[in-house]
Amino acid sequence: MSDLLPATFSRATVDADGVRIHTRVGGEGPPVLLLHGYPQTHLIWHHVAPLLAATHTVVLTDLRGYGDSDKPPSGPDHEDREDHAAYAKRTMARDQLLVMRELGFDRFAVAGHDRGGRVAHRLALDHPEAVTALAVLDIVPTRHAFRHADADFGRGYYHWFFLAAGNGIPEHLIGQDPDFWVRTRMGARHRGGTPFTPAALDEYVRCFSDPAAIHASCEDYRAAAGIDLAHDDEDAAAGRRIACPVLALWGGHSFVGRHYDVASVWREYADDVRGHALPCDHYLPEEAPGPTAEHLAAFLRDPSRTATGPA
Repeated sequence: MSDLLPATFSRATVDADGVRIHTRVGGEGPPVLLLHGYPQTHLIWHHVAPLLAATHTVVLTDLRGYGDSDKPPSGPDHEDREDHAAYAKRTMARDQLLVMRELGFDRFAVAGHDRGGRVAHRLALDHPEAVTALAVLDIVPTRHAFRHADADFGRGYYHWFFLAAGNGIPEHLIGQDPDFWVRTRMGARHRGGTPFTPAALDEYVRCFSDPAAIHASCEDYRAAAGIDLAHDDEDAAAGRRIACPVLALWGGHSFVGRHYDVASVWREYADDVRGHALPCDHYLPEEAPGPTAEHLAAFLRDPSRTATGPA
């Protein structure tokens, strides 16, 4: 197991209602929770977290199903059957709320990249009393992405449909060579900026080589295509929006940056949104760690500033 974080970041396993969540904590000051995406772990933040720890208490976790966190069973042979509720973003968000409460933080900011951004979005919707500010990195809301999917989306985000396929198909195929899958999937979405740290890639491969992790991550995407959309539609019908200030960051070279007016899309879901494009592709915390940390730090210092448009 590689450790790319400073020794000042403590390591803990936090019980979130029976699900053990691998957690790291470092720094002092107002709390901020950092959530990773697919197919990674908390180490996606290894450049950014030490910079934010100068002014904040930084909490990093492996989402359920990923890294060294528990991977609860899910699927038609288990209690959630076909709705994949064990990996609904509502369920995953509750894990993170319980982790923060266990650490003594009833109110906190949260930033999420990729899948972690979707968990963070649900956390802000379901628990507005807890989330003081929300940062989402290189995503638009799941509901918007599916509702506006076209041929370009199908080509660029083919993995959303592949991973959501049933009958164990993606699990079997990825399981033949998880090293190839992780490295090629990530390499295809990196352009310019800081190269991936080899030890971080090795750690992603180590964690993703567990068949339980491959299955759990597929369940994450199956939930996104079903139960998560149902929850999102319920929110839209009820007029529920994100109550806290929102920072949207995206890669100028990423699919998201090239195909959406990202800040405008998020304003359909929240009232106070500011946005910035960064000179990279999808993996902002690794490709552009300095600008990512600078924008996050500025936002965390003054999240309530009224946003007028993307910078």
